Amino acid sequence: MTLTRRHLVAAGLAAPAFLKLGTGAAQAATTLKLSHQFPGGTVDEGDFRDRMCRKFAAAIAERSKGALEIQVYPGSSLMKTNAQFGAMRKGALDMSLYPSPYAGGEVAELNIGLMPALVTSYAQGIAWKNAPVGKKLAEVLDSKGIILVSWVWQAGGVASRERQLVAPEDAKGLKVRGGSREMDMVMKQAGAATLSIPSNESYAAMQTGACDALLTSSTSLISFRLEELSKHLTSGRERSYWFMLEPIMMSKTIFAGLPKDQQDLIMTVGAEMEAFGQEGAKADDTKVEQVFSKAGAKVQAIDEQTMGKWRDIARDTAWKDFAAKSASCAELLKLAEQVS
Repeated sequence: MTLTRRHLVAAGLAAPAFLKLGTGAAQAATTLKLSHQFPGGTVDEGDFRDRMCRKFAAAIAERSKGALEIQVYPGSSLMKTNAQFGAMRKGALDMSLYPSPYAGGEVAELNIGLMPALVTSYAQGIAWKNAPVGKKLAEVLDSKGIILVSWVWQAGGVASRERQLVAPEDAKGLKVRGGSREMDMVMKQAGAATLSIPSNESYAAMQTGACDALLTSSTSLISFRLEELSKHLTSGRERSYWFMLEPIMMSKTIFAGLPKDQQDLIMTVGAEMEAFGQEGAKADDTKVEQVFSKAGAKVQAIDEQTMGKWRDIARDTAWKDFAAKSASCAELLKLAEQVS
């Protein structure tokens, strides 16, 4: 076999470290690098997404008896946020807990992971994995060099500096970060100007006035301390038109280079972590209300009538645009609508 640059990069990232055994023999241990953009902590404290990655790593190390180890790099400390998906596709990054729509420019189908008002409850999102829509999405990613290891959905809300953003009519004249191209389309239709930044840049954007209102997950609203800059919070606890798929992904190149037992272990532990992820997301939907209230912000929820207004805009803009991109996108949207 001719060695290519990709093979050399992959070999360097999934690097073997030699562990001496008591008998004096040496056994190779593989170390993988897992990157994400969220604040770091410990297994027991901090952003649940970082904790989930650390729990995942600990379980892999324990159950592989040290043959497979995962190093977690929080806060985009290994590489910049937006570079992580492309790096996984090339085999230049092993793993990432990555917001799926961030990669929508490379793989258009991933924009369905933050399609406004398409997923409106955790039960609906969780059902995707084993439904035709989830299998189709996994197949698309596999064809692009990505393995879906662990599915996690997060509800989101809106933090606003001065004016509330609850109903579409509130958006006019605001500078809003939506979190995806499709969410931005909805906000523009409602009369807002939009900006595209990863959530770990949200505090600076709010602080400088570049952004008036910011849509992101409840966890990110807490972790990035946006209550310090906000007078209003629109909570996603009861219902939300903002649900994002933030899975643990893995480079197919790296995955394929592992022995079958390690591949199986990664997928098994990944599936086991999903319950922890969903519990963490739901807990933060409640916690974010407490954090913002304590900081003096006015907390509001979305009622069903308001949800209907957002859904109507989404159907006429984002959904329609997404379905027109390709037959694959149209099929995904149709399959997603079948999951109630």
